[in-house]
Amino acid sequence: MLKIFKAIVALIFPIILTALAAVWYINSHLNKPLPLLESTELFVLPQGTAYSSMVNLLADRGWVSKPIILKLYGRINPQATDIKAGEYRFEEGMTLAESLAMMRLGDVVRHQLTLVEGWTVAQLLRYLDAQELLEKQALSQNEALWAELNIAEPMSQEPEGLFFPDTYDYYRGDKASLILTRAYRRMQRVLAEEWESRAEDLPYANAYEALIMASIIEKETGVVEERAEIAGVFVRRLQTGMRLQTDPTVIYGLGDSYQGNLRGSHLRDDSNTYNTYRQNGLPPSPIALAGREAIHAALHPAPGKAIFFVAKGDGTHYFSATLKEHEAAVRRYQIQKRRADYRSAPPRQEK
Repeated sequence: MLKIFKAIVALIFPIILTALAAVWYINSHLNKPLPLLESTELFVLPQGTAYSSMVNLLADRGWVSKPIILKLYGRINPQATDIKAGEYRFEEGMTLAESLAMMRLGDVVRHQLTLVEGWTVAQLLRYLDAQELLEKQALSQNEALWAELNIAEPMSQEPEGLFFPDTYDYYRGDKASLILTRAYRRMQRVLAEEWESRAEDLPYANAYEALIMASIIEKETGVVEERAEIAGVFVRRLQTGMRLQTDPTVIYGLGDSYQGNLRGSHLRDDSNTYNTYRQNGLPPSPIALAGREAIHAALHPAPGKAIFFVAKGDGTHYFSATLKEHEAAVRRYQIQKRRADYRSAPPRQEK
């Protein structure tokens, strides 16, 4: 019996030693830092890539010197082969084991993009199309966009102004439509919140009309302190039956025909439905993306008597309660002392 036991030990012991040596060797290989050429390198694992193919990709990058060892590790530890596609950021000093754990967890790189206040839908779509990490999509600029975004009941058939300007996270390979859908839902939530806490006696039939006003405020000024004052001017005009007479709506209605110079003929054009010098009330739709501050201003206009304002040339405006005072301000700021670097509002980022 003892002889049999000794024979079994003599047979098994080398196997155990071999197995322990193999485990030690594999672990020592896994715990070596990746030989990155840079302090940070990106690794893209395509959708549907099997574990063995992933090992080959690492070997192609020069990060795995003996891929057979890593493939053997996958056979011994099947849980390690449950990797997720995506873009990964490997840092200097990271071990092979840590990189495998990252791919098992799906700890992929997050990117960011920013939708800017004052952009039109056309500018927004051009911006998204220029993002190389997003999946390319040919998206519409009109009501057909809603079907492309799978939005059944849009706030309006016209998509202009209905996407909330903010910074959004995304992953390599995401669709632009995903960003737009999130921005649309965000706008719905923000507008609903602001509408719920609105001031009394406002001349808006619904939240959409408030958004139209907010978009005009967004284009009229980038100065935070002025937004409520400009809202007050426009609200008082609507309440008293005055026309809004705001240049940004006219320019929006001109579309691509606008060449940077707003002419008297443009202001007299009855065919432009966005010409608030000739049309009563609000224009048919928003004219740009409006941020929360502009929406809040539209729903909380500053009290006062001013019904006119003129750009002073430094990005701010002079407000007047009477036509006489306004005409004097026009002579002062736009005729007699028009600056070489004159602008009606602070410069915005454009695309």
